[in-house]
Amino acid sequence: MKSVLFSRFFILLPWILIVIIMLDVDTRRPSPPLTPRPYFSPYAAARGGPRLPLRRAGPVRGVEKLNESRQQPPPQPQLPTIYAITPTYSRPVQKAELTRLANTFRQVAQLHWILVEDAAARSELVSRFLARAGLPSTHLHVPTPRRYKRPGLPRATEQRNAGLAWLRQRHQHQRAQPGVLFFADDDNTYSLELFQEMRTTRKVSVWPVGLVGGRRYERPLVENGKVVGWYTGWRADRPFAIDMAGFAVSLQVILSNPKAVFKRRGSQPGMQESDFLKQITTVEELEPKANNCTKVLVWHTRTEKVNLANEPKYHLDTVKIEV
Repeated sequence: MKSVLFSRFFILLPWILIVIIMLDVDTRRPSPPLTPRPYFSPYAAARGGPRLPLRRAGPVRGVEKLNESRQQPPPQPQLPTIYAITPTYSRPVQKAELTRLANTFRQVAQLHWILVEDAAARSELVSRFLARAGLPSTHLHVPTPRRYKRPGLPRATEQRNAGLAWLRQRHQHQRAQPGVLFFADDDNTYSLELFQEMRTTRKVSVWPVGLVGGRRYERPLVENGKVVGWYTGWRADRPFAIDMAGFAVSLQVILSNPKAVFKRRGSQPGMQESDFLKQITTVEELEPKANNCTKVLVWHTRTEKVNLANEPKYHLDTVKIEV
């Protein structure tokens, strides 16, 4: 019996020793931390969560310069100001046409509206309109002499010259900022794309005009990026067979040519554009815009003459309403 017990004891003894050794080794291992290791999510910063500090492996070249460039963005080039000279006169559709034009100008960045009334004094209608228009503007007035109000004579000459004089006076004692001038009659319709085209004018830029000269459109003819002629319905022999709405002039050119104005003496109807442009540029220097003068971006959309035949037939309203 004893021999059987001894034999079993010696058989189990090695296994018991192995178990004791393994338990002793396991107890000497460091215990795992009670709190789990934090998990870094790549979306934590975007969601506003905390970010873990990163281990520094040494200085990284260009990091400080990158941070400085993000804090101080490079200055953007100044956008040239567009100066729009608009002659206007009192008539039943005046406010309606000015409203249409103002709605367009509000959508154009860096635009200054020079509104010139054909009157001996500023009218209350136009003054109130400009005060509510919310546009950078200048309100001028100059009357057209009665002798020049006959049919067939050029119109708005004095008003455009008054706008030119205001521009020159404003910039005479200071360095002129980048700018572009164009003549925006209040009976035209303008695409917003036109203002993008004219803003890059270096000297004098040109483009087509729709619904003018008895044709669907008139335009400069362009070959190899240069104006070589005119597609027009009236007097193609003019030096500049172009409509008032078909060109823009750099502000610097206006300031460099202080005597360039619209003339009364010696200027025939329909020739004022040519007489003015001859003073500041040549045909060879013209800058074609609107895809080499193949896109119409401005139209002569004159408002139909209003029929007010019933006004004197009925009693006037007791409420005075501005139209």
